[in-house]
Amino acid sequence: MKENGGKRTRGNDNKCAVGNVRGGRAANGGNSARAQRQRGANALRANRGERPQSQLQAGGGLPACSVARQCGACQHVNEPYQRQLAAKNQRVAKLFSQVAGPEALRPILGMDNPYCYRNKVMSPFAPGRPQKAPKQQRGQRGGKRPSRPSAPQRDILCGMYAAGTHRIIDTSECLIENAQAKQVIRAVRSIMLKFGIEPYDEDRGTGFMRHAVVRVGHTSGEVLVTLVTNAREFPGAKGFCRELVRRCPFITTVVQNINERQTNVVLGQREQVLYGPGFILDELCGLSFRISSQSFYQVNSVQTEVLYRQAIKLANFTGAEHAIDAYCGTGTIGLVAASMGAAQVTGVDCVESSIRDARQNARHNGVDNAQFVVGDAGAFMRDMAAEAAAAGRAGVDENSRPLVLLMDPPRAGSSEEFLRAAVQLAPSRIVYISCNPETQVRDLAFLRQFGFEVRVVQPVDMFPHTDHIETIALIERA
Repeated sequence: MKENGGKRTRGNDNKCAVGNVRGGRAANGGNSARAQRQRGANALRANRGERPQSQLQAGGGLPACSVARQCGACQHVNEPYQRQLAAKNQRVAKLFSQVAGPEALRPILGMDNPYCYRNKVMSPFAPGRPQKAPKQQRGQRGGKRPSRPSAPQRDILCGMYAAGTHRIIDTSECLIENAQAKQVIRAVRSIMLKFGIEPYDEDRGTGFMRHAVVRVGHTSGEVLVTLVTNAREFPGAKGFCRELVRRCPFITTVVQNINERQTNVVLGQREQVLYGPGFILDELCGLSFRISSQSFYQVNSVQTEVLYRQAIKLANFTGAEHAIDAYCGTGTIGLVAASMGAAQVTGVDCVESSIRDARQNARHNGVDNAQFVVGDAGAFMRDMAAEAAAAGRAGVDENSRPLVLLMDPPRAGSSEEFLRAAVQLAPSRIVYISCNPETQVRDLAFLRQFGFEVRVVQPVDMFPHTDHIETIALIERA
């Protein structure tokens, strides 16, 4: 599933690296050996997906979510996980019965620990109830003048939107979000109150702090904090960052993103680095990827690796194939394919910033058998098919390498132009990854009209406790 604004702690993997010191951590205090060990232990617990004792039901039963009904994001969070997986298996079997026989269906791949899996946490801020002013405020006689108002007029709401609304459910913890990221969100809210920073009022278009977006490296443990503001000028920014890093010393970098539009879109186009390098690094399938505030990166690290390894296994590369990575994003699966058996990879995506990231990721990993181009995937495939037809080629590239098509379209699925071009190119295999099985089934039905057969359907539970299912389909010429 793709998310706007940016395409992971490992659930219970003991290999997680914690306590990264990049970005001048030693100057922030609290760096005794004992403090570092404690922070490392806390980070490791968070990265393993362990929940606070307060969220466990009596007797060690299922973790309990106190706001499940109000929030609505996790439709099945209070159901046993195995029951969720069984229901998803049934749903996939019913959907794909239109295009595949029962022998093609494989059981869904679930998680060992389906909690705290979201490596990206996004929290809006909004005015809460009126707040009483303290009797003695900093900035009065004998005190220092603050760089901002001494306190907001109201409390600050932060958390998540109730399903289908822009009403904020004020939450401090979440069963599916990374625990370290939630700690950062709570710290940002607290510092806003301390510094007198007003939250954004969506109805009036006033206030300063709109969102905080926190991304946690799956294996690196690095943490990127993006503060989305309603203005470029950020008085007291250095002090704010200093306090935030003091409270959360595991933070690697802080970025200010400026969004002055009255819009529902979270991120703006302009930003500036307030602390650290402005990006984090993370590892996926043995490759290192650079993640910035705008990068697309899958939010469930554990299952993304499962998904990609399954896709590469189904592609069955022998070292001779040319893989077309359509809708490639930042090149994650294409680069994995290039390092796991494909002779050549060509990725295409219409988002220019994603292609820049893909090229940078290729250079960073020393992958020289992958190229990435900006363009509409349908138009790219059409042109490639026309060139192959003019040369009298089918199923191979200009160097007689067998073609394999990797495709991971958005929820709307692929276009007819794209699918017709795929039929004309006649690749030996198509590996179709989808975050929307309904549109995937529609596209597979189209391909079946032209002699392709669905050999394998592999569901992966990328988003436990929700209705969402990710599916991989292997399609071959009959």
